[in-house]
Amino acid sequence: MSNYGFNTNCVHAGYKAESGEPQVLPIVQNTTYRYYNAKDVAAMFDLESDTFMYSRIGHPDEDALEKKMAELEGGSAAVAASSGMAAIFLAVSTLCSAGDHIISSGSIYGGTFNLFGVTLKKFGIDCTFIDQNASVEDILAAAKPRTRLIFGESLANPALTIMDFEKFSAAAKQLNVPLIVDNTLATPYLCRPIEHGADIVIHATTKWADGQATSMGGIVVESGKFDWAKDNKYPEITDPDDSYHGTKFYEAFGPAAFSMKLRVCSLRDFGCCIAPMNSWLTFQGLQHLPVRMQRHTENAQALAEFLEAHPKVEWVNYPGLKSNNNYELAQKYLPDGAGGVLTFGVKGGREAGERFLENLKLTSIVVHVGDIHTCVLHPASTTHRQLTEEEQIAAGIPPELIRASVGLENIEDIKADFDQALNAAVK
Repeated sequence: MSNYGFNTNCVHAGYKAESGEPQVLPIVQNTTYRYYNAKDVAAMFDLESDTFMYSRIGHPDEDALEKKMAELEGGSAAVAASSGMAAIFLAVSTLCSAGDHIISSGSIYGGTFNLFGVTLKKFGIDCTFIDQNASVEDILAAAKPRTRLIFGESLANPALTIMDFEKFSAAAKQLNVPLIVDNTLATPYLCRPIEHGADIVIHATTKWADGQATSMGGIVVESGKFDWAKDNKYPEITDPDDSYHGTKFYEAFGPAAFSMKLRVCSLRDFGCCIAPMNSWLTFQGLQHLPVRMQRHTENAQALAEFLEAHPKVEWVNYPGLKSNNNYELAQKYLPDGAGGVLTFGVKGGREAGERFLENLKLTSIVVHVGDIHTCVLHPASTTHRQLTEEEQIAAGIPPELIRASVGLENIEDIKADFDQALNAAVK
């Protein structure tokens, strides 16, 4: 059987990749593809052909994006989705069913926290949240007989804590479950989780992979190193699949078994596929990811140091600062820089934070990170405004907190904008 690599000579698609990625990637805005005999179509539905079947399951632009991201992360295969949240849901739903359990770091993106803590409960999937600083013993203590995976973020959004891969990987190996890591904020330029023991890596490609705030997307990258047959824990991947005439995915697809199962079952049934145009735009973004990430990181480091010394700033949270609690982990796992996001507190609390935003000129107020432009958000007066101040603090959102996604502008211009806005906000 094919590994479903989608190297196709389907002439209707106008695309052909004999080996490696195409020199020039066209936008193939197709939903379907033309064939000339019934046997070819039957082979696709029997998973015996690597030709494109239908764009909900895969298309040329998606294929190029998947290959590129798998290469960047050092994985064996990848599957793209319509958003980062869709990618997380597809990964979890491929491995879990009603009655199963997952372990997750509590230091994760708020949308993921809600998916695990609220929405998945409706599907009968339970989640135990643990402190990201937990010991291996503490992680193991959170396990249950039907624990199916451990989840965390390499660089947490917006807490900016860094996963200690050594501990999380050791716990996952002892439990014989895959370690799934969201690597969105770090990107493969700064951190490659598979090299540190992760089995599956997820990205919201909407952020730095795209880089210009144009395209929603997500992707799941498989390491190809997890033994799905050990202890017979994952019958979805090792046992005969009734929807594909008894196909045993691990036996048929080896290091791409999880990706294949996710694509032709979960993605097929839930339908949260990435569009050709979004795939194409994100692929273009990946072409210059290293150059952008170097500048994002340099600017964030410089801005963090500037803000740490500013008299009208209460505190700064950035793992690249020597004063930061995660500095040593940053040096270990992100030696080339701590990413493009930082948070800080304006003296004067919520009102001062609001005034700071109102006085920015170069910087935009945006509910997003990873853009080439510098953007900020004041959670207490925006995303978390429905909560009381006490509830906000309990959620890790003090009234003065500002999140900044540092862009590619000249750093002196960025610092000048923040300086004038701080001076106007805090008298």
